[in-house]
Amino acid sequence: MSAPRIASVGCSTIGRTDLTGRDLFSQALAEAFEGLPDPAEVVDALYVGNQSETYEHQIMYGTLLAEWAGLRNVPAERVEGCAAAGALALRHAVEDVRRGTHDAVLACGVEKMTAGGTSGATDALSAAFDRALEQRSGITAPSQYALLAQRYLHEHDATEEEFARIAVKNHRNATANPRAQYQQEVDVETVLDSSYVAPPLKLFDCAPVSDGAAVALVTTPELADELAPADEQVVAAGTGAAANNISVAERDLTFVEGANVASGTAYEEAGVEASDVDVAEVHDAFTVCEALLAESVGFAPRGRGIESPLPPEERSEGWTDVHLSTSGGLKARGHPIGATGIAQAVEAYEQLTGRAGDRQVEGADTALLVNEGGVADAVTVSHVLRRAA
Repeated sequence: MSAPRIASVGCSTIGRTDLTGRDLFSQALAEAFEGLPDPAEVVDALYVGNQSETYEHQIMYGTLLAEWAGLRNVPAERVEGCAAAGALALRHAVEDVRRGTHDAVLACGVEKMTAGGTSGATDALSAAFDRALEQRSGITAPSQYALLAQRYLHEHDATEEEFARIAVKNHRNATANPRAQYQQEVDVETVLDSSYVAPPLKLFDCAPVSDGAAVALVTTPELADELAPADEQVVAAGTGAAANNISVAERDLTFVEGANVASGTAYEEAGVEASDVDVAEVHDAFTVCEALLAESVGFAPRGRGIESPLPPEERSEGWTDVHLSTSGGLKARGHPIGATGIAQAVEAYEQLTGRAGDRQVEGADTALLVNEGGVADAVTVSHVLRRAA
């Protein structure tokens, strides 16, 4: 069976807004279906990535967004995997179409994080940690990732300034992304002078609290050809997922094994290697994540993922020529938790169809998406997308 296609995508603006989650979804849906038939004439099923019901006190997000899209009596489900929820929704859509269960599935992601305020977001994210061992100790997401960052600095010849350069690079990329939450550049000094959140991570090492929604229409190749020309389609060539352990205990803090496994599965399905990837959207919720994931998915040798901001020709031997987080990443595009995995797919779609504007990587043919939930190895989902024409 031919690999499923992404026939269209849409994304709301990302940031702090007065709009509700369903309103943000409506923005994304309208963009995805501009020039297409009504969703009710196309979509057979719907999956929604949504991290937490605590922000809007809302469950049943599958039914809610199906109703909002004008769909009736179709399978509609919310899927949850903390910040990997959006990628899980996309994975379910791809697998449904691949198996022949449905011809067209709408993969969605939505989060209205600001509805809970800073304390509400902190509490909701902490629910992704082990209740008995971590939550009751008051551990937060920044403190968990600070453990990884401290260990990275200890084991490798790396500095806090190199973490800062990842933030600088992603802010620079976001200036060319009209959807991004932060569309202004920062310099290394600004990052280094920002307050510590959890040493060695500073404010500018951390992704913001964000609202946003994104959708991707996954279809059979035959239906995709009816909806869009070949140069407006992207092939969902491979997908992989891995869940390791929810607690940070008993794991290698400087190698994300789940990302290695999930991406390896996606590479194998797609018939590609890490060196074939032109653009990658990785889960840089904290700057250390970009370095760790670059190494874990095979782009960089151990200890040198920190060089991701450098031009490919200036990186250490063993690095591939990949361009990382061209959207600005979670760090600067924004991180509306449940929508992040789909927002990554939106960027890859635009890169592979030549619609990325000033962010465009010339000749981009293959993309990797890496979306993680919990802390690093708790759950990781990877997709390989390829240009259809």
